Amino acid sequence: MKIHEYQAKQIFSRYGVPVPAGSVARSAEEARRATEDLGGRAVLKAQVHAGGRGRAGGVRIVSSPQEAEQAARAMLATTLVTHQTGAQGAPVHAILVEELADISREIYLAFTIDPLYRGPVALASPCGGMDIEEVSATRPQDIFTEPIDPLLGLMPFQSRRLASKLGLEGSTAQAAAQLLSGLYRMFMENDCSLVEINPLIVTGEGQLVALDAKVSFEDDSLYRHSDLRSLRDPTQEDPLERQAADLGISYVKLEGDVGCLVNGAGLAMATLDAARNAGAAPANFLDVGGGASDEKVASAVRIILSDPGVKRVLVNIFGGILRCDIAARGIVLAYKKEQSTLPLVVRMLGTNVDEGKAILSKSGLPVTFADSLSGATTALGRAG
Repeated sequence: MKIHEYQAKQIFSRYGVPVPAGSVARSAEEARRATEDLGGRAVLKAQVHAGGRGRAGGVRIVSSPQEAEQAARAMLATTLVTHQTGAQGAPVHAILVEELADISREIYLAFTIDPLYRGPVALASPCGGMDIEEVSATRPQDIFTEPIDPLLGLMPFQSRRLASKLGLEGSTAQAAAQLLSGLYRMFMENDCSLVEINPLIVTGEGQLVALDAKVSFEDDSLYRHSDLRSLRDPTQEDPLERQAADLGISYVKLEGDVGCLVNGAGLAMATLDAARNAGAAPANFLDVGGGASDEKVASAVRIILSDPGVKRVLVNIFGGILRCDIAARGIVLAYKKEQSTLPLVVRMLGTNVDEGKAILSKSGLPVTFADSLSGATTALGRAG
């Protein structure tokens, strides 16, 4: 789950991470009053779950309350399109109005989970203010990492080492070590998957300030954090992903044309890999789960069929807790409800597989059966 910059900075403050003075405005009048409170000059930042706002017109520096009101009116209730939102953009319902910063240096800082290390890692770079992907591609030597033992936590020597690599000295280096410690505590205590500051600035007086903030939480941990669940903004989510989340279905929209229905996250990842290796482009990741009912399977399939980019559907079910006959009934329910004629390639194994295949065979759906995943991806090519 992602949250807005202003929400992330509120959490930063609780962990001792310095942030600029500012407030949230949801109307042009509120933006004007906030700018007045900051002395008449401010920066207005559209609150969307995407980077690249500055290049897209989502960040404006204003020199008067009247200018702030005009800029806010132009930004609010519009859709901001950046390189991270795609062509559909993201709606702007709030603006963060902040004091202007005295920027001497810009630094990149983040904590995330490294899948190779299989644990938390700190990332730092002197190239703050740039897309970290661009730095990684063009100047990988400028990205410094510190793998962290989750039992020991971030050690003081690691913080000092990062500060040294960033070229920070004296009191600024000490402040950086304290900031890193607080940020890591935030990362762990809130079950974050990403905490990113880009940029973390050094002011002319040597102070550190988090000028931006990006935070994502591990969805599977949110049952432990009722306070964090309230920070969710459904308007920033893909409509199909939002619908799936509300139904308890693990779904991520992708850019391909093959809708994928699978039970089990590992099997779903293997299915996507196999489809791509066969030259097909998956349109989604979808794990319907082990204890799904007919109706839940039907809801999952309807989400797949609601994607206008889907031209064919691949089903890979290993019947266990989710029996094959339940999956089959759900598929038929969804196809009949949506009146869909999209080609359907099905690979089923496990509990009640014969019953499941019989249900699909008698349904009148355009179904092709396969006995293996490789056979299913081959049939998928013919269905396309």
